[in-house]
Amino acid sequence: MADSGRVRFERAAGRVTASFAGETVADSARVVMLHETGYPPVAYFPAADVAMSRLRATDRRTRCPHKGEASYWTVAAGGEAAENAAWTYRAPLPAAAAIAGHVAFYSDRVAVRREDGDA
Repeated sequence: MADSGRVRFERAAGRVTASFAGETVADSARVVMLHETGYPPVAYFPAADVAMSRLRATDRRTRCPHKGEASYWTVAAGGEAAENAAWTYRAPLPAAAAIAGHVAFYSDRVAVRREDGDA
């Protein structure tokens, strides 16, 4: 996959899941891993593999000079909610095109696990 120097993308080996409040909110064998200088790797799930009914859009927006503008969701499941715990780059910059149509989760709020047990 692409490598812009500051961000690098690769396909995750095997299946990756994301769960919140005891419920699976994403499950995919097509996850893109984002490696960004200075940050831990982040799993980006194809939106088709995310339980979008568990996500509620918020007004939060942030901007990354390497990826573009991010939009956020609150994750709700099992009677609990985590505000702004998921995000997407709806129109990522060209260097980050690999994550278009993908959703990521903050791993300190949503448990993201690879099939091999690594987060």
